[in-house]
Amino acid sequence: MDQKNLIVAIALSLAILLGWQFMVEGPKQEARKAEEQRQAELAGRSPDSIGVPNVPASESGQATAPAAPRERDEIVRESARLEIDTPSIRGSINLTGGRFDDVILRNYRQTIEPDSPKITLLSPRGTANPYFAEFGWLTGNGSVTGGGQTAWTSDQDKLTNTSPVVLTSRTDDGLLLTRTISVDERYMFTITDRVQNTGNTPVNVTPFGRVTRVNTPDTRGFFILHEGPIGVLDEDLHEIDYDDLKDEPSKPQTFQSTGGWLGFTDTYWLTALVPESNEQVDARFLYDTTSSGADLYQTDFRGPAVSLAPGESAEDMHRLFAGAKVFEVLKRYQEGPGEGQPGAEELKIDRFELAIDFGWFFFLTKPLLQVIIYSADHLGNFGLAILLVTVIIKLFFFPLANKSYRSMSAMKALQPKMTELREKYADDKQKMQQELMAMYKREKVNPVSGCLPIALQIPVFFALYKVLFISIEMRHAPFFGWVQDLSAPDPLNIFTLFGAVDWVVPFGLTLGVWPILMGITMFAQQKLNPAPADPVQAKIFLLMPVMFTIFLASFPVGLVIYWTWNNLLSITQQYVIMRRMGVAVGGGKSEPSAKEE
Repeated sequence: MDQKNLIVAIALSLAILLGWQFMVEGPKQEARKAEEQRQAELAGRSPDSIGVPNVPASESGQATAPAAPRERDEIVRESARLEIDTPSIRGSINLTGGRFDDVILRNYRQTIEPDSPKITLLSPRGTANPYFAEFGWLTGNGSVTGGGQTAWTSDQDKLTNTSPVVLTSRTDDGLLLTRTISVDERYMFTITDRVQNTGNTPVNVTPFGRVTRVNTPDTRGFFILHEGPIGVLDEDLHEIDYDDLKDEPSKPQTFQSTGGWLGFTDTYWLTALVPESNEQVDARFLYDTTSSGADLYQTDFRGPAVSLAPGESAEDMHRLFAGAKVFEVLKRYQEGPGEGQPGAEELKIDRFELAIDFGWFFFLTKPLLQVIIYSADHLGNFGLAILLVTVIIKLFFFPLANKSYRSMSAMKALQPKMTELREKYADDKQKMQQELMAMYKREKVNPVSGCLPIALQIPVFFALYKVLFISIEMRHAPFFGWVQDLSAPDPLNIFTLFGAVDWVVPFGLTLGVWPILMGITMFAQQKLNPAPADPVQAKIFLLMPVMFTIFLASFPVGLVIYWTWNNLLSITQQYVIMRRMGVAVGGGKSEPSAKEE
């Protein structure tokens, strides 16, 4: 009984890790391969024709002959465009329809290699995976103006964070359109649309915005992370899976909301529509297919309809976020720049930081991320920040852990007496348990408290795993030596002779240096604990470091570094306590120290 609780705690942890690897990671990789194969089959089909009802109705039902996807640069060169150039993004806006369909993130690359391509967030129609945002007006006759095929003229050639641009257009039915676009130094566009009726008859107009995505993107989160349509509408967070929309294509999910936001989230990137905070909107998440059969997902909103008599005008302002989910950036958009800073009253987007999936344990994940970011800002390294946060966590739980380690040390000192009782009452298990419980009570030892150090680690372990998995701050964040990405597994794999052999290691064959160090520290800590009297339990106990080493090897190396460092701190703490209590590390009982007397 004195070891069963500890073994159960370890076995449960191992079961979770084992289940994750074979029930989540394995199927997830198989699903990814299947989706990649399906997308390859669609590669020769044209996603250019977008058929989505209502918004915008003008494109519904168009048909085009299948054509091979083209390169982004080729398409951009062939169309009239407004260049985007800010410290955070570059790209262009298509002046046909005013589409935001060409956004590249300057500060992020696809891999850690210095010459790796920059992240392309939005892509124009005609590429392999079109992904774009569009705004405009729906008119009473069901046509689209401002978006669709509207031809815009710009007063400048380039949009920067210091120089807004004004687009103008005039329709055949007498509507004068004016669009002012500004962008900040990060990822937020502000679009102010104005429509004036210069005709002779009244007209009804309804503002709209949409984000359209063709082909199902590769997702990696499974249960731990939401990727797909997302929004805060009608004061609630809505996270919708691609499969949910695809399973019921005839039933788009609709919401009525005052303000809010909606769009698509990936692990690290977000494209979101942000209506004015006081505007009543009808929002939708929907699935459709292009004329060539490719998957199409859309999030859109429509504002209140306005009737314009000849000479009257209407104006609507909305925003578009297209960029990286940096916590401090999202937090600033949510809370405003701060008192005394310009534009503070215009932001305050409702719960915008929830674009980062903090999960059910947000009360641990969010503060842990904030502390790590704050520490990294001062230490200059996220790996060092993880080490510092580990120390802070150890100090926070020090009283409980200290009591637990004292109890475990006392248990180790009592092992000779426990062995005598087991031998004496080998044929009477009930009597043996009674004598053991009596000895625990007499010596004031709690055998269950030995589980506490592991139990305390588990919530923090999963919170840190979540942080490493979801936070872009950890993406491609280096530590020291060979660790150049804390969010990826240890790159020095023993099955590649630590990098000497260049080959793709099959799933399940990942074993790097840090996981091996973690296993060694776990084994060393185990030797400080009282050994199980039962031989079978003792063998299982000895296998735990090996099993944990294997299964943690495919986890982010930042998590393994945390576990290794935590083990070292625990070993130091436990060793000091054992010395103070006069317990020999190798077993048995030495003379207690004068202080302990």
